[in-house]
Amino acid sequence: MNPLDLSDVKPGFADPVHQSQAVFRQVMQAMSRPGTRAKLDLGVKPPEGLDAAAAAFALTFLDIDTPVWLSPALSGGETETFVRFHCGCPITRVPSDSAFAFVGGDTALARLSAFNPGSEKYPDQSTTLVLACGAFDGGPPLALEGPGIKSVAVISPVGLPATFVEDWRQNQSRFQCGVDLVLTSGSEAICLPRSIRIELKGS
Repeated sequence: MNPLDLSDVKPGFADPVHQSQAVFRQVMQAMSRPGTRAKLDLGVKPPEGLDAAAAAFALTFLDIDTPVWLSPALSGGETETFVRFHCGCPITRVPSDSAFAFVGGDTALARLSAFNPGSEKYPDQSTTLVLACGAFDGGPPLALEGPGIKSVAVISPVGLPATFVEDWRQNQSRFQCGVDLVLTSGSEAICLPRSIRIELKGS
């Protein structure tokens, strides 16, 4: 492992205990209410490649026991230094070995089948994928149905891979296995647990 260049590493939480608790609560609430927006930044200054919500998520959930995969746009740069320094997490180059994965700037590479879906005995050991979107409005409308959603929720994130809906259909069909997804844009996040169904609205 190469030594870290800490000359320009961005700071983490100013109050790690209380801020990480606040982010944890927001994420758990958003997971229980898929399609709703959670504000996660808490004044975090993210490294190049991550937005504030993704950086706050990393500071809250990553530790020495969580192998992390970074997409090529994030690997080897400020983001890798940030998570290695603040979280102490091991970096894996194999998506299926990751407990968490971060994708930014190259969302076309985010094929859900590449990540760990867990197993029937240990479904909780699947990958949680954090995927940066250009915005949460302006993309193709997606209809969400399932636990935690009253009737139908509609989101329209920008920048999802063209294969996303089909990938998600296959992912959800494996429930209780499958990956969970956290979309981020700026200081906000939308959580998509594996239990929900996602289709293009009107299809």
